[in-house]
Amino acid sequence: MELTKKEKVVALLNSFNTGDQTPISYINPNKYVQHNLAVGDGLAGFGEVLKHAPEGGFKANVVRAFQDGDYVFTQTEYDFFGPKVGFDVFRFEDGLIVEHWDNLLEIMPPNPSGHTQLDGSLEITDKDKTETNKAFVKDFVSSILVNGQMDKLGNFFDGDNYIQHNPSIGDGLSGLGAALQAMAEQGIKMEYHKIHKVLGEGNFVLTISEGAFAGKPTSFYDLFRIENGKVAEHWDVMETILPESEWKNKNGKF
Repeated sequence: MELTKKEKVVALLNSFNTGDQTPISYINPNKYVQHNLAVGDGLAGFGEVLKHAPEGGFKANVVRAFQDGDYVFTQTEYDFFGPKVGFDVFRFEDGLIVEHWDNLLEIMPPNPSGHTQLDGSLEITDKDKTETNKAFVKDFVSSILVNGQMDKLGNFFDGDNYIQHNPSIGDGLSGLGAALQAMAEQGIKMEYHKIHKVLGEGNFVLTISEGAFAGKPTSFYDLFRIENGKVAEHWDVMETILPESEWKNKNGKF
């Protein structure tokens, strides 16, 4: 039985735990474009990272996995030079992985509402609404986060009901408002400048955006769960973009 693209990605990430070499064959050996700026291009760059693994190797626990056409995106708990949460995006051509993007962040304590960076809903539903939900989330990120049209905020939420997994922010619009106010008082600005990708499967949509946080160039990965046409749950990973002088490849973050 030919594995699905999603199954191939999960097997590749699980190979960190098992040492199984088979999933390496799911990567195109002649074309593997790497967008993690701390990793060299191609299979050679991937191999170089594995060479520097600590004793016992890296560990990966895939919590959520989604497929959108030629793309698979995952949310994973890693032990990768310490406990981390990561989003990974893989692009396929002719059944093989040819491109990879990711964002990683340290695991932090539960947020003010008691949620962790990884807990929450798992079930993929409403697959027939994938494109509708992607358009809805793109409109939200564009209107609210990029263009700051806060008067439209109510269009995207069911009152104050939504579950937040950002380690610093509590549930609901009230939690978001309190966090933004606290940041403003400290002179910290969060800016979204451009949406690079919108990927989805059913009720889950991932956006990849470029911007700045506290004045530093930042990559934003935001995962939304949509319920009854509104944002019901949100997970994210923000990562500071390395200065170009430190890049191990020339492919750019996005």
